[in-house]
Amino acid sequence: MFKLTRIMTRYAAGSVPQRGSALIIALVFLLVMTLIGVTAMQGTTQQESMAGNARQRNLAFQATEAALRSGEQSLDSSGPAAVTLPTTFVPPATDPGTFWMNYDWAQSLPYNGALDPTLNAPPRYVIEQPIAMSIVDETSAALGPKVTVPVTLYRVTARGVGGTADAVVILQTLYRPNI
Repeated sequence: MFKLTRIMTRYAAGSVPQRGSALIIALVFLLVMTLIGVTAMQGTTQQESMAGNARQRNLAFQATEAALRSGEQSLDSSGPAAVTLPTTFVPPATDPGTFWMNYDWAQSLPYNGALDPTLNAPPRYVIEQPIAMSIVDETSAALGPKVTVPVTLYRVTARGVGGTADAVVILQTLYRPNI
């Protein structure tokens, strides 16, 4: 029995003391995996946010486009004379690019058609007073000298919002009624 104890003691005494290297390697590996996981979650969260913003802007764009077409149809169906002043017509904007950012849209006409129920507010539109222009009649160009034809154009501007008030779209067209 004495011999067996001696052999066991010899192995225990002759072994190299552990330094914890496996523990350190495992902790570093765990730290790297945690960083990769956190980075992946941040990327996923950002992509979800971008997709939501794109959806809100798309809703606002569709609503604005519907209001714009409604303004054009009001000029076609009833004629420009039937569109009432001053609630619909506004004076032509001197700088149409920035004028509409500060415009009081409560003075404009709301779109009354079918809308997505998730919209924050119904889209609205405004028709500017007629703009007299002259265009070249391309159909007469083949027959002889080009003929300049006077036309009356209306600038229709529409504004719509998506499901949140931050998603705003403003669209404009120059429109010539078919009457």
